Amino acid sequence: MKTRSDLASRLGGYELTTPLVAACGTVGSVVDFAAVADLTAYGAAVAKSVSGTPWKGRQPPRLAAAGEGMLNGIGIQNPGIDAWAEEIGTQLAALPTDIWGSAVGHTATEFAKVAVGLDGAGVKAVEINLSCPNLEGGGMFALDPVAAADVVATVKSATELPIGAKLSPNAQDIVEVASAVDEAGADWVVLGNTVWGAGFDIETRRPLLSGIVGGYSGRPIKPIALRCVWEVSQALPKLPILGVGGVGAGEDVIEFLLAGASAVGVGTAHFANPRIGTRILKQVERYLRGHKTSVSALVGAAEPW
Repeated sequence: MKTRSDLASRLGGYELTTPLVAACGTVGSVVDFAAVADLTAYGAAVAKSVSGTPWKGRQPPRLAAAGEGMLNGIGIQNPGIDAWAEEIGTQLAALPTDIWGSAVGHTATEFAKVAVGLDGAGVKAVEINLSCPNLEGGGMFALDPVAAADVVATVKSATELPIGAKLSPNAQDIVEVASAVDEAGADWVVLGNTVWGAGFDIETRRPLLSGIVGGYSGRPIKPIALRCVWEVSQALPKLPILGVGGVGAGEDVIEFLLAGASAVGVGTAHFANPRIGTRILKQVERYLRGHKTSVSALVGAAEPW
């Protein structure tokens, strides 16, 4: 795609041709997604999270519809960084947009190992998935500012690639966690991820997910994600933000920009329409033309009462 100045976006020093980012976990390895979607609609696409060693993931059922949203409890099934780099990494250079890797792990050291492997595979940035389960501690890194900062600092020392810290809307104080990872060296934060949720089948009386509690995503969580973006952008105006959650139309992208995000992720909407990014970008372009403005001019431009 030819870069247009009104569509261009920046996450700190990272330049994007469009403000859209294909969110991790919704576009597979990106390699397979490229066969059904136009990747040029996105400034970047984030491949599915990978760990230091293979993770089997949870037993089915792992996905379930829940009203207008979706529950998932995949457990981040993946082949481990070595196998991923050999199978997927060798195909990334042929894709028509920047590909970011996503690192997960049980420890800060494992996150760093994955980041090194992703770097070697040719990704353009590393998204640190701090919202994944920290099995040793029984929680999430993203719920603990100290633990989250330790992971970011460890990864930062292992790679020179730009780093995005993916945080959780489940955090008691999202600003505190964002501030901690900012000080530890994150180049931007991703706000956010799924919210905890559960569901039950009233006929079988079984949970919709084998793990009972999973991540709830889709249209209904947009106000929660917008709240996170607004709070962090107001408290930490110099920290770049990638806003994610409930995006399904161009107007959603504009809302995230106004709230303070510099780029906007498209996630769960891909499951209903893999080509939705192209439609969303056209809607954003129409808004920019109609209001004679640009993406950069809209960032943080909300006017409080």
